[in-house]
Amino acid sequence: MKKIEAYIRPEKLDDMKEILDSLKLNGLSVTQIMGCGNQKGWKEFVRGTQIDYNFVPKIKAELVVMDEQVDSVVNAIVRIAYTGDVGDGKIFVSNIENAVRIRTGESGTKAIQ
Repeated sequence: MKKIEAYIRPEKLDDMKEILDSLKLNGLSVTQIMGCGNQKGWKEFVRGTQIDYNFVPKIKAELVVMDEQVDSVVNAIVRIAYTGDVGDGKIFVSNIENAVRIRTGESGTKAIQ
């Protein structure tokens, strides 16, 4: 099993949910976050004083999939999240040793299906 963490633009979330539904995946967690990278944020003037907003809003989407699903899920996220501009985001993939569904006690891949 693999955990996929995608940091994407907030306006791309609905498109991402549609793609994941079409791939018949369940178990998506979403967090609103603030981040900085090459995008660098923006500057505003408030009452004559310059304020630097170094953090920009992003969405962190997390899901756990079976090993054979990783490439198709990552490719789908890249396809919908791409704009070609700085700030499109990043995707991280990491190993998951085990998963347990609390309600049933199922573990392993049965817990994520």
